Amino acid sequence: MAASHGGICKEQLSDHVAALARLKEEGHEVLLITSGAVAAGFSALGYPSRPVTIKGKQAAAAVGQSLLMQAYTEEFRKYGIVTAQLLLTRSDFSRKEQYSNAYATLGELLNRSALPIINENDSISLEELTFGDNDMLSALVSGLVSADMLMIFTDVNGLYDQNPQKNTDAKKYHFLPEVTEEIASLAGDAGSKLGTGGMKSKIDAAKTALSLGVSVFIGTGCGQEKFLDVMKGKGDGTYIGNAPQKVIKMNKQWIALHSLVSGQIEVDAGAASAIIQHGKSLLPAGVTNVSGFFQVGEVVEVITQQGRVIGKGQCTYSAEELRNLKGMQSQDIQARGERHNYEVIHRDHWVSF
Repeated sequence: MAASHGGICKEQLSDHVAALARLKEEGHEVLLITSGAVAAGFSALGYPSRPVTIKGKQAAAAVGQSLLMQAYTEEFRKYGIVTAQLLLTRSDFSRKEQYSNAYATLGELLNRSALPIINENDSISLEELTFGDNDMLSALVSGLVSADMLMIFTDVNGLYDQNPQKNTDAKKYHFLPEVTEEIASLAGDAGSKLGTGGMKSKIDAAKTALSLGVSVFIGTGCGQEKFLDVMKGKGDGTYIGNAPQKVIKMNKQWIALHSLVSGQIEVDAGAASAIIQHGKSLLPAGVTNVSGFFQVGEVVEVITQQGRVIGKGQCTYSAEELRNLKGMQSQDIQARGERHNYEVIHRDHWVSF
């Protein structure tokens, strides 16, 4: 979205907005994850080029985000579309209450036919400014709202088996069922001088989106039909994943990707088989050891007696309680008069690795 020397490329922004308006006109619910705050703001602060210091980037982002949002709002207004701004950080995903609030807010905005415009909070998010994380942000948001498709638009028309700028024999992948290690290794890290992300971050994002049940398109296009063309299978890029994907519930997404691990539970072979192979809940009888200090409802890793991590979930006992009850049958716990749950980790709050 950035102009060649900083600021906002109004022509590109107008092109995107017209295409997004067509999507909404055809009945699709649309969320826009946009970057460009730093690039939009640095020239207004007198920087000759994109700042290299953290404080410079954050200052440019603080100026640029308001300019970016103003430009989007004015352009979408031409189509009668109400926009909403959400600035997110990693902590908004790791804290379950904030994660749930983000989900509820996005749902209400979509129900009201607004178009959420989402960006990483560049002015305070150190990780984003250092590594470039909007591609991953788009994947996480697409999973959160159970999107039908994540479209990642860039200046390259898809994935190739070689660098097309260096090898004229490079062959384009029009469709990939999944992101393999071989595909991931083909991507470079370099982005443009104005941005921070390259194709590698887009492939990483695609892999995450697929794991959350969202199909992905990586490519390019122009004109007001470009996004509709992607939905119709005619996009200029690479489609990844077979549709429809299995939708992952919000709670399990949070456990798998965002939750902080507070401890470890070791289980015997029978318990490991029950929860992995047969989809059962973890019971106290299968627990052989407890590590760490965690409270009821906190997330813990579950490992085998050989030390292999097999998943994680929300524990219904504190670490202290579970140390006293590990290895016991449910009827024995009940006979002791202890506060008891039949499950240490219920299968609805469990994610296998």
